Amino acid sequence: MHVSSSLARLALLGAATANNIYPRQTAAPSPTSAAAPQITAVTDCHLHGSEVFCLAGATEYLVHTTPTQTTDIPAQFTGCHSHGAETFCIAPNGDDVQVNVPGAGGDTHQGGDQHGSDSKDSGHQHCHFHAGVEHCVGGDESENAAPKCDTTPRDYNVGLRVGLLFVIMASSALGVFGPIFLHKVLPRRLSTIFTLLKQFGTGIIISTAFVHLFTHASLMFGNKCIGELGYEGTTAAILMAGIFLSFLVEYIGQRIVLAKTRSTALLTREKQAEALLSTEVVSILVMEAGILFHSLLIGLTLVVAGDSFFITLFIVILFHQVFEGLALGTRIATIGSSADVHLLPPAVNHSGRAVENDTDKSVNSPTEETADASSTFERPTLSMKKKLGLASLFAFVTPIGMAIGIGVLQKFNGNDRSTLLAIGTLDALSAGILVWTGVVEMWAADWMTGSHGHKAELADADMLTVGLGVFGLVAGMVLMSFLGKWA
Repeated sequence: MHVSSSLARLALLGAATANNIYPRQTAAPSPTSAAAPQITAVTDCHLHGSEVFCLAGATEYLVHTTPTQTTDIPAQFTGCHSHGAETFCIAPNGDDVQVNVPGAGGDTHQGGDQHGSDSKDSGHQHCHFHAGVEHCVGGDESENAAPKCDTTPRDYNVGLRVGLLFVIMASSALGVFGPIFLHKVLPRRLSTIFTLLKQFGTGIIISTAFVHLFTHASLMFGNKCIGELGYEGTTAAILMAGIFLSFLVEYIGQRIVLAKTRSTALLTREKQAEALLSTEVVSILVMEAGILFHSLLIGLTLVVAGDSFFITLFIVILFHQVFEGLALGTRIATIGSSADVHLLPPAVNHSGRAVENDTDKSVNSPTEETADASSTFERPTLSMKKKLGLASLFAFVTPIGMAIGIGVLQKFNGNDRSTLLAIGTLDALSAGILVWTGVVEMWAADWMTGSHGHKAELADADMLTVGLGVFGLVAGMVLMSFLGKWA
């Protein structure tokens, strides 16, 4: 009996000292010198792979001991107590063995094994997806730890993704086509509602630029898998490039239109209105370019998110597409609808004199006819067919991005350096385009300056219209910024 008892004690001692255990020879601290332990014992010890886990109630705790092939693991560890911020339990041989408790930064499993999950809680680390790239915050990993840049294996329900592709297409179409048809049938006495929708769209565009695109680009360029960029202002620099390119395109378009107005001695009001329409279409195309880049990336990165986060992200993207479609659709719907040709600079004749100030009433200067016709001519506008064509680009681009994502599902690596640089650059460039469009062409133009022959419709509007406009603008910013928590 004495021999068997001695052998049992030796086996237990080997279980506690065969690996990374640093036994403490001091007695457990008294209640006056240490924090009260959260548990008193851990029992039902068992293995997960090569790691030992024991139960305290319904919670599993990692015990910092690794059994060898020649020893058995203890059935329990008792007398749990604290040494500073760490918790230890007493092994059967009397040594202290560290265990991880909730809030101590270790691996804690609630109700079972969750290894391989896309949403990690190890060390209170929270992981989620931004533009298809997993971003983790919290935890206790060292700042100098080597980044994990390999492809992470995840579960993908391909059939579900194919089916929801058509749902995204339908929601995008609803958002962008709705305002176009609504504007066609909406009576003028209800035009205030459309003003509300336009300002809501302005808020959506501005929030998309700053909260979604600029933030995503910053996360891409800040990823450790890129390495040292050498220039901390990369995201802001590319955003400025997007603003400058938008300005350049619109400025060149405006100069071309003005050159056409000066190419003829007498420009009719119809020709002036057509020139205004051309500049407005260029402005809409600039805005749509920024949105299309963004939407293509959204479609691609939606499907490469793991199944554990896919449904949540899908619901967010669903609302995102409706809101962004409204922003674009309201602007397409109103192309040319309220342009005022009198806001164009006066056309000049070949001698360089303004036509309106020309006092020569020769037969080649039918000013009276032009003046009479200017009040009755039919303003040119973009045809319904062309408006629907512009809207269709938005309706289909996100599903196209999803189809591309499904095609590269098993090969896509969101932590690859070239992928991060490409996504970050496109996000920052799109952000710059939408900053110009949202702040200059939409916000400032509607409220103060006017643009492309349109008066600033809210500059001298009644207080009810102004109040609705402010409400729509703020609502668009708030709702889109709220969605930025998940997408």
